[in-house]
Amino acid sequence: MDIHKVFAYALQREYEGKRFFDENAERLSHAAAISAFKALSGEEAKHIIFIQNQIKALEKGVFLDSKEGEELEKAGFFTQRAKSEFLDQTIIEAMVPDLPVLRTAYLIEHDFAEFYARSAENAEGEAKLALEMLSRWEHGHELFFKQLHDKAFEAYSQMPWGG
Repeated sequence: MDIHKVFAYALQREYEGKRFFDENAERLSHAAAISAFKALSGEEAKHIIFIQNQIKALEKGVFLDSKEGEELEKAGFFTQRAKSEFLDQTIIEAMVPDLPVLRTAYLIEHDFAEFYARSAENAEGEAKLALEMLSRWEHGHELFFKQLHDKAFEAYSQMPWGG
């Protein structure tokens, strides 16, 4: 496996994810969803920097110390408190019009998590650790959007016909 190609591909995907969250933050109808998408864009920006640093280190023939990734992981947006605030029922009901965007956000994060996990299976050493870390980050985002979508869909399914 060419780990440089894996990180180059990952970098492109992170840029695409960031662009998706930036563009859709402007189109969403609920302030909490907008806030979540803006925060996710910031998370993706951190992933971009992390991957860029991995690529630079690879080009020098070394891997970065995993402490950089550990610090990013600790500073993540998706704390339990943030999750519970976004999953409040009144917020969920207001997000019903945003269901397709929430579903797409979930699928993007799911794809990222899977890609990193599969790549980690074929990597060794620090590359494996970096890819596993990226997979964990994206899996956390994936779960957040899955919960958000599912709760909003549940609220939608309980509404009188026509929303």
